[in-house]
Amino acid sequence: MSSPVAPPPIPPVAPVPRRARRSFAGPLVLIVLGVVFLLGNLHMLSWYRIAVWFSHYWPVLLILWGVVKLIEHYQAQREGTRASGIGAGGILLIVMIVVFGLIATQVQRVNWSGLKDNLNFDNNDIDNIFGETYNFNDHLEQNFPAGASLKVIDNHGAVSVHPSDDNNITVVVRKRIGADSQEDANKYDSQTKPTITSIGGLVTLDAKVEGAGDHPVETDLDISVPRKAPVSIVSRHGDINVVDRDANVDVSSQHADTSIENVKGNVKLNQEKGSLKIEQVTGDVHVDGRLDEVSVSDVTGSAQLDGEFEESIKLERIGKTVTFKSSRTDMEFSRIDGSLDLDSDDLHADTVAGPVHLITRSKNIRLDGVSGDVRLQDSDGTVEVVMRNLGNVQIDDRDGDIQLSLPEKAGFRVDARTRGGEIQSEFAEIKVDNDEHESRASGTVGNGAAHIVVNNEHEGIAFRKAPTSSGPKEGVPGGVTGGVPGAKETKPAKSLPAPKGKVEPTDN
Repeated sequence: MSSPVAPPPIPPVAPVPRRARRSFAGPLVLIVLGVVFLLGNLHMLSWYRIAVWFSHYWPVLLILWGVVKLIEHYQAQREGTRASGIGAGGILLIVMIVVFGLIATQVQRVNWSGLKDNLNFDNNDIDNIFGETYNFNDHLEQNFPAGASLKVIDNHGAVSVHPSDDNNITVVVRKRIGADSQEDANKYDSQTKPTITSIGGLVTLDAKVEGAGDHPVETDLDISVPRKAPVSIVSRHGDINVVDRDANVDVSSQHADTSIENVKGNVKLNQEKGSLKIEQVTGDVHVDGRLDEVSVSDVTGSAQLDGEFEESIKLERIGKTVTFKSSRTDMEFSRIDGSLDLDSDDLHADTVAGPVHLITRSKNIRLDGVSGDVRLQDSDGTVEVVMRNLGNVQIDDRDGDIQLSLPEKAGFRVDARTRGGEIQSEFAEIKVDNDEHESRASGTVGNGAAHIVVNNEHEGIAFRKAPTSSGPKEGVPGGVTGGVPGAKETKPAKSLPAPKGKVEPTDN
């Protein structure tokens, strides 16, 4: 009888692995962010400070995330469980922290003050995106020492200066502060109180707008000061207005619309952006910088403009020498009895006295009623000159027609040449030889006292008879300086040497 068969052994049952614990790294980071934003909403933390902290310290959130994940890993090993992974939600949160952190870092590096100046933004446009604007008024008054000068420092805010009725300096202060609460605004106001200090012969009015650090403060100053006190203003952003000074005015600004009127003294201005208007000055005017629009009129002295001017220049009734220098145009007049308008494409002047020096390019030029000598060089633009009192004239142009109108009864001799163009003349004494490749003209009219030299490339030359006018007498170019306060009849300007024959035109 066979023995019973033993049942097969039952295989051991594998232990069921314990489920991985959920990670608490993501919730912890969200809790931290939630607490920070809650404090911001409760005005216990400034939104500006929160933004600055996040731009600098956002990698701490990633470090905190990593530390939590490392703790969870070792905890899982001790318990014999599987550590939790990051998961799709965790990856998304990490990506968002990195992206917004990098953006915040780059934004923090932006020079917002410079950007506001360049784009003409107000403080409220950028600084107070999350805050409010609070207004404060103040008043300062004290005795102004006899013979002293005033220096105004206001890097954010408008400055207005006008004469006082007594020997005091009076300042009306209007302040705008960006802050998250009235309490913060009050603190920033106390840190930015304008001050008046007097050392020797200099009185300094400082708006102290930087006293609150990075917090936006804009302070307008309305200043009354004795008429005879010289005034200098240092500003970075804010309009400037100065009227009725019996002394010199000096302004330095980075961005402003500046107006200076009725000054019995010299005016000096250095400005980087904005517009400028100067009227009724009995001294000299000197403008330097980069401006959009410039208007200077009724100046008894000289006017000098150096820099870059983006839109338009208007000069009227300048009693003495006018000089203008930029990267594209270099010009000088003995004076301007009429007006001069200059923009990016055209230059038009009326009733100007020589010697006239003008070098430019890519401009259409028209000079009406010119008295005295003329030296003019242009390219890629037409040239039209109407002489009133004739002096020596030399005109060089390229790729633009030249038209020169001369007094019919004046005495002059002509040497003209053009390649690729024709020459026309209303004077029978001027002999014209138009050739296919090069045209020439020469001749003497009257006594031939003045020498006219005209050279052109690729376009034509025309000599016209200037219309008769009741202008100043011969020998006194321009007569009196019409419209300029206190101007007297001036002597004829010293003539330039006569041009020596043909002069080849050159590029600018």
